[in-house]
Amino acid sequence: MTVPRQSASPDETFRPPEGRRRMIVRRWLTAIIIVLLVGIPAGYLVISAEQSRESGRHKAAESSASGLRDNWPSQMKRRVFEIPIPMKSTDVAYFETSNWQTSRLYVQFTTTAAGLDRFLEEIGTGREALTEGEIAISQRHAETVGWDFGGDLSWASVSQTNPHPRPSQDITVDQTDPDRPRVFVVSAANP
Repeated sequence: MTVPRQSASPDETFRPPEGRRRMIVRRWLTAIIIVLLVGIPAGYLVISAEQSRESGRHKAAESSASGLRDNWPSQMKRRVFEIPIPMKSTDVAYFETSNWQTSRLYVQFTTTAAGLDRFLEEIGTGREALTEGEIAISQRHAETVGWDFGGDLSWASVSQTNPHPRPSQDITVDQTDPDRPRVFVVSAANP
């Protein structure tokens, strides 16, 4: 005669012995810790490598550029070369050259009369220092970026020489439209 099987009550379900349960929990914790210890640094490495690759591409594109780039130079470049372009300036463009002796940043922008005054003041000079009819930027530097300082325009210039290691600037301003002066700067820094 067979004895009928009694179904197990929910309280009587199979549970591994207490020691076995601890071992399973410990293995899961170990696996999670290993994944975190390996996965998080690996993720940071992948992100960092991609950012570095993008930065390299950007610098390579910038280095291979010839002539002015229609954009604002980075804040770091503006700080290093001491070119405080006034906010709300338009037609901003720049070009940088470097060799073992000198680094130069060529910048052009259009600003307002007040913006020109602020720019000259921040550089350490003023509008009264501008010499009418003068071009402070040499022909060689003008040709580097394609600037033409000819024509019947109202030119004024000033050269700002600073003690080493601060950069020196040659500034030429087209004042034909006094409300919208066009500023051309070559800032040279020696290492």
